Amino acid sequence: MSLVEEFDKTGNWFFKYRSYLPVALFPIASLVIYLEYKKDFLVSDIRWSLVCLLISLIGLLIRVLVIGFMPKGTSGRNTSKQVAETLNTKGIYSVVRHPLYLGNFLMWLGIILYVNNLWFAIAGILLFWLYYERIMFAEEQFLKRKFGEQYLAWSLKTPAFIPNFKGWQDPDLEFSIKNVLKREYNGFFAIGISFAYLNVLKNYVELDKFEISKLWLYTVILTFVIFIVLRTLKKTTKVLNVKGR
Repeated sequence: MSLVEEFDKTGNWFFKYRSYLPVALFPIASLVIYLEYKKDFLVSDIRWSLVCLLISLIGLLIRVLVIGFMPKGTSGRNTSKQVAETLNTKGIYSVVRHPLYLGNFLMWLGIILYVNNLWFAIAGILLFWLYYERIMFAEEQFLKRKFGEQYLAWSLKTPAFIPNFKGWQDPDLEFSIKNVLKREYNGFFAIGISFAYLNVLKNYVELDKFEISKLWLYTVILTFVIFIVLRTLKKTTKVLNVKGR
C-alpha cells in the first residue's frame, strides 16, 4: 500500500472516531494533575482560567460561524463516511479549508492549557495535529476526487489551517441561529463540564478537598441548563428545525 493510500485509509478511520480523541485525553490529564500538579504558566488562577476559557470560546465561535452558514448535505457531525453534496468555498471556508477542525483544536487547546503543565500542553498539541492531519488529508482526497478542478482552484488560494482573512467572501446563505442551537449545544456543555472537572481535581490535589471555584460552578450550571433546554426542544418539538438544512 502506498503512503497516499495508507494516509487516506488511516484518515478515514480517524474521521469515524474523531469525537473520541478529546475523551482519551482526560485520563492522561487527570494523571498529570494528580501526579505532577504544578503551575508551569505563572498567571493568577482567575486570569489563567479566563484566558483558557476565552481560547475555548473562540474555538466554539469558529464552529458557530461554520454551522450557521452550512448548507444541507455536508459532513458536519457525520461519522459513517465522508459526505459533500456541495463544495463550501464562501464564508469562513474562503479563509481556511478546515474551519471545523480549527474550531475543535482551539476548544480543546483552552482545556489542555488549563491543566497548566507545559509538557502535557506540548504533547496534546502534537497529538491533535497528527490526528487531525490524517483526517484533513483523507477529506481533501475525497473532495479532490469528487469536485476535481473546482476543489484544486479553491485549495490553491485557501490555507488549510491558519486563516487568511484577506480572501474573505460573503456566504451565499443567511446565518441560521436555529441550526447553531440545534447542533452546538453539546460542544458548549462539553466546555463547561470539562473545565469544572479539571478545576475540582486541581483543587483536590492542591487543597486536599473537593471544591469547585465559583467561576466554573456558574459556568457548568449555565451550560447544563442550556444543554437541557435545547436538547428538550430538539427531541420533543420542531422549534429548531430549519427548512432546507
